[in-house]
Amino acid sequence: MQEKQKTTAQVLVDCLEAEGVDVMFGIPGEETLDLMFAIRDSHIRFIPVRHEQGAAFMADVYGRLTGRAGVCLSTLGPGATNLVTGVADAYLDGAPLVAITGQVGTDRMQLTSHQYLDLTAMFEPITKRSKQIIRPDTVGEIVRLAFKHAEKGKPGATHIDLPQNIAKMPADAVPLKRQQLHDLYADPTHIAAAGHLISEAKNPVILAGAGAVRGHSAAAVTELADRLHIPVVNTMMAKGIIPLDDKYSLWTIGIPQKDYVNQLFDRADLVIAIGYDIVECAPAKWGARPDMTILHIDNAPADVNKRYQPAVEVVGDISESIYEILRCAHRDSEPEFALRLRETMVAEHAAMADDDSCPMKPARILADVRKVMGREDILVSDVGAHKMWIARHYDCYAPNTCLISNGFASMGFSIPGAFAAKLLNPDKKVLAVCGDGGFLMNSQELETAVREKVPFVTLIWEDSSYGLIKWKEQEQFGGEHCYVDFTNPDFKLLAEAMHCKGYRVEKASDLIPTLEEAFRQTVPSVIVVPVDYSENMKLSAHLKEVYQQSGD
Repeated sequence: MQEKQKTTAQVLVDCLEAEGVDVMFGIPGEETLDLMFAIRDSHIRFIPVRHEQGAAFMADVYGRLTGRAGVCLSTLGPGATNLVTGVADAYLDGAPLVAITGQVGTDRMQLTSHQYLDLTAMFEPITKRSKQIIRPDTVGEIVRLAFKHAEKGKPGATHIDLPQNIAKMPADAVPLKRQQLHDLYADPTHIAAAGHLISEAKNPVILAGAGAVRGHSAAAVTELADRLHIPVVNTMMAKGIIPLDDKYSLWTIGIPQKDYVNQLFDRADLVIAIGYDIVECAPAKWGARPDMTILHIDNAPADVNKRYQPAVEVVGDISESIYEILRCAHRDSEPEFALRLRETMVAEHAAMADDDSCPMKPARILADVRKVMGREDILVSDVGAHKMWIARHYDCYAPNTCLISNGFASMGFSIPGAFAAKLLNPDKKVLAVCGDGGFLMNSQELETAVREKVPFVTLIWEDSSYGLIKWKEQEQFGGEHCYVDFTNPDFKLLAEAMHCKGYRVEKASDLIPTLEEAFRQTVPSVIVVPVDYSENMKLSAHLKEVYQQSGD
């Protein structure tokens, strides 16, 4: 008896399996029923979530941590529009992601139709490629192209739209083979020019970005710094690219205020930008100047920006380029100013963490968190005032141990992101840190975590306000603020109602034992810690004074 020909939906799932997809996140819909039953009969684990935005953030973090495209699924209309924020986050932050949406049948698209939107057009501005399957025999090419574009070069999001009637049709197609990716090597003349620039520079600074993390270049960046005595400043998304306890680690740039590390760039005659992406931290923020020489080292040419015009571009595998540069670059002198600056920063951070008051000071919270988390454990930061403190005060020792959304910078990122991180790393502690504003944007995914038995910990910094916006208002309007305050539910009881463990910290000395207990649980845990954000304006005033003194 002749075997029944597979449908387009079934072939699409075969293609996903050929791409190595082992898990998908999403919500079923009427227009994706054929796809859902094809997934049921595959080896792919489908995780139903409580909101499509959560599914997209989960796929985003899956992609960040694995280098392989995370996959999220929604139905048409509101299901697809709910994916948009997470898909845009992956697009700007450089996380490989493939979004799949259901759609009305092609026979209804010319009409005003229930829930119909032109989804390929809608996803076009926030993806590297957005295509609709309109012929069953093209499904193999469309899926392969989606994954190729999502994962190649600077990774990002792609989109596949599957109309309901096409999904049911027999498909004369098969999965295509994944192409072998080959490392690209930089031009030797550019390597030599880079070595000359570094050897001649008086005050070079390394600026490491997310591309260095994606390129697995931490060891190479650290060796470049150690052998040539060059201080390293990282963007928020590159925290851990060099261990914080390395003497040449000068920590993170990217908070809105001028910080200690800006003084390095003010004195720099050469900025060695490694895997730097303008979307993370604009050149104006770190102080690019017309008289500053820039060396660009990445696997892609520099973006176009009038304040970022490299004298030399070394384009190829980042680690290989660095090791080749080390063959021809020579430096013996220590960066005395940078080392003194680091001593000042270390002493100040230690002093700021030595405060027993409650509501707790942000620096103390992060110091206590660091004592509980291992060097390879993972913190996932939401977006808000706490993100600025995490960028500045959370010590990192390895890449991808502090995940921050900073290209798109979307609230609601941390809880679904922590779910994906724990799913991939069941033996590591995973901590979601969020404000009380961001928590309620995707707190529903705690039910997903309970159901799927993924026990991470969420730490809510509670101040009953959109703290980062309040901070900015106070800076710009003489301490005044408006429309940023709100009330909260009892988060401890809310967590318990969702079958999680709930905790509330009443004094500073309780935070460490509470974290330790929470990480021992077999279900997700939620810890509420009142935070004293009066520290925000104190930090602004302090950094303004420090920076003025540095220019005297």
